[in-house]
Amino acid sequence: MTIEGLTIIKVGGGAAIDLAAVAQDLATLNGPKIVVLGANAVRNELAGALGREVRTITSLSGHTSVYSDDTMIDLILMSYAGLQNKKMVSLCQQAGVNAVGLTGLDGGLVRGRRNRGIKTRIDGKKMLLRDHSGKPVSVNDALLRTLLTEGYTPILSIPIADEAGLPLNSENDDIVALLHQSLQATQIIQLIEAPGLMEDMADPDSRVAQLSAEALQQWQDRVEGRMRRKLTALTRVFEYGATRLYIADGRQSQPISQALAGEGTVIACQPQPC
Repeated sequence: MTIEGLTIIKVGGGAAIDLAAVAQDLATLNGPKIVVLGANAVRNELAGALGREVRTITSLSGHTSVYSDDTMIDLILMSYAGLQNKKMVSLCQQAGVNAVGLTGLDGGLVRGRRNRGIKTRIDGKKMLLRDHSGKPVSVNDALLRTLLTEGYTPILSIPIADEAGLPLNSENDDIVALLHQSLQATQIIQLIEAPGLMEDMADPDSRVAQLSAEALQQWQDRVEGRMRRKLTALTRVFEYGATRLYIADGRQSQPISQALAGEGTVIACQPQPC
């Protein structure tokens, strides 16, 4: 069921993202809102402090992901569900936003399907690696509607729940797309460690100010690794219904307001609807 006027804000997990500025700006945003929160920098810092390795895998198709063994799931619970989530909840409460911190496990909020394995190449040999990762497939939209109707702002972090209720690592961009499919957000804001979508990441003046949803598909062949995965998920957002997507710098003051003012990259269907 559609939540009228819903905004989904995906906050990247980079170390330079200004969570306090995001929380302060969130308080000025009218209407219901859901925050999908990253924490990769906190996870990596915690892994280093505990002497654990964050291992990345590149699939044969060129997508890069974190290998999610038992240790990684524990790190995710500590960093995403714990430290970063509760820090953001506290910052929101200080700013006057009645936030509630959740993971996909809570109330079966986001359920997923465990990956069958990642096809990769190790030491020149093709291998199939299995881990605790998966794709989100369903949302407990009744729980979200209840929270939003009562004026709460959900702060959502991984892990999500697999078919048996076990924790899975998953991609936040896929979660955002699924939330939009279920609730039909009016607008989606992505806060990252860059001024927006860039023609050349080494050139700060190469920001793409506007882009159609159709043109976004062409960008997938221009990037590699995690960025390719991100663009694939962003393209899927528009397949799930018309919206406006803003990609903007989460390191600046008033990052949400700046995004909505067009200071990053604005992507929309042309013509409407998708």
